[in-house]
Parts: sequence; structure tokens; C-alpha cells
Amino acid sequence: MYGVEVRDSIMIAHSFKGEVFGPAQALHGATFVIDACIIADRLDHNGIVVDIGCLIDVLKAILKPLNYRNLDEIEAFKGTNTTTEFLTRHVHDELAKAARAGALGRPASELRSIRISISESHMARAWYEAAI
Repeated sequence: MYGVEVRDSIMIAHSFKGEVFGPAQALHGATFVIDACIIADRLDHNGIVVDIGCLIDVLKAILKPLNYRNLDEIEAFKGTNTTTEFLTRHVHDELAKAARAGALGRPASELRSIRISISESHMARAWYEAAI
């Protein structure tokens, strides 16, 4: 299996509901580092998984509506704890949608999966991987 991975980051604010979150129930800020990995069984005729430039552009476009925002105020996220785990799935689903639309320069049918990792600090990260 082959993978190609790119990285970007966002700065957000959010709060959580539930005692398990302790002080994070209050509004707080976070800087997330997002790694997006596209996985394929084989390389294409150019010897690549996908076009890295396309992948960078698509990831930036997915993250732009979240950057410098209070996630509690985004209508699609209302009533949801926007945990790191939740955000990995959100980014995955948006990237899979772009892949199916041909935005990565290779047919989605030739790709195996997408793995999104989000680091919330140097000590903790979450990831989500699923087929496209």
C-alpha cells in the first residue's frame, strides 16, 4: 500500500457539554494540526498516489470555513461536541466528497482510503480512517 500525506493547521474556539470535559466545558481556543493521508494499493501511471498540489488545495478549502471560527456558532455543528474525533470524521467526509468529484487528479475508484489525523497538542491526537 502507498500513501501520500499533507498537513495544514487551523485555530478555532469551541466549548463542550458534559462533565467528562471538565474545564473544557467553557469556551476555549485550540490550534489543530491536520494531516490528510490518501491511501492506494498501487501508484498511477505517473508513479504517484494523487497530485500533492491538488490535495493541499482541497484540504485548505475544507479547513478555511473552520479557521479562526467559534465552532459552536457553525450551524451544521449546533448541538454537537466538536471534539478532535468528531472533526477527523468531518474532514474525512469532505475530503472523500472532493475525491469522488475528481478533485485529487485521480479517480476515487483507484484509491483505497483516507486517514485524517488531528493533533491537539504534542501529546494527543485522534484519527479517523475509512474507505472513500
